[in-house]
Amino acid sequence: MAKIKKLQSSPAKIKKARKRNYKREYAQYHSKPEQIANRAGRNKARRILGLKKGDPREVDHKRPLANGGSKTARSNLRIVSRTTNRKKWAN
Repeated sequence: MAKIKKLQSSPAKIKKARKRNYKREYAQYHSKPEQIANRAGRNKARRILGLKKGDPREVDHKRPLANGGSKTARSNLRIVSRTTNRKKWAN
């Protein structure tokens, strides 16, 4: 019993989580030209399929880009739920 109490840490010792600095995150990652181009491509694919802002569904590439699939060809795009799209990469 003494070992169990010894292993438990007091709340005072637990470090507080840092607040997320969105401005810094944007400056260091999202403002890079490569990331801007990636975001523009995702937005273009959503426009091609007619998805509006706030629509919870996502655009899925039938043939992955890594395997030579087209980014914006209508024949390579489909609308799927977020759950379905995330399950694809879970394995």
